[in-house]
Amino acid sequence: MSAFAAPVTYKIDPGHTNVLASWSHFGFSNPSANFGQADGTLVYDAADVSKSSVQVTLPLTGLSALADNFYDHLTGDGWFDAAKYPDARFKSTAVEAAGENKLKVTGDLTIKGVTKPVVLDVTLNKAGEHPMMKAQAIGFDATATVKRSDFGLDMAAPAVSDEVSLRITTE
Repeated sequence: MSAFAAPVTYKIDPGHTNVLASWSHFGFSNPSANFGQADGTLVYDAADVSKSSVQVTLPLTGLSALADNFYDHLTGDGWFDAAKYPDARFKSTAVEAAGENKLKVTGDLTIKGVTKPVVLDVTLNKAGEHPMMKAQAIGFDATATVKRSDFGLDMAAPAVSDEVSLRITTE
């Protein structure tokens, strides 16, 4: 990490980014959906992580629910209402060190026009020259738990869990 003397801005690579959401479905299964096609930027300052930031847009057209009818269900007006709210967004408000290669990233998550604070537990996987791109690259994993009812996505709660686990990997 010492190779970075100043903040470096990275474009998020949607081909190497997954935002996976999973939940309990009546206790029978734990389905998941992937919010693909992430678009955004990440600024990382290894010398002062508090100067780091991230801003991401997740177009709902990139949502993969692994079945066409489930995609239609999730993007319909009973859930994400993608016709009216075509994307979800996250914008960091604070970044702090949380141990070696660990960060706490606090930010605002907006879904269906509702914005709520979320804290991501982040692990810096690697920073350095990417062997294929021959340019500086960085990779992170993150986790968080959100309540879908906070965003007006409360159909069938609590039988379908209100808490949704998020697992994120990005490069």
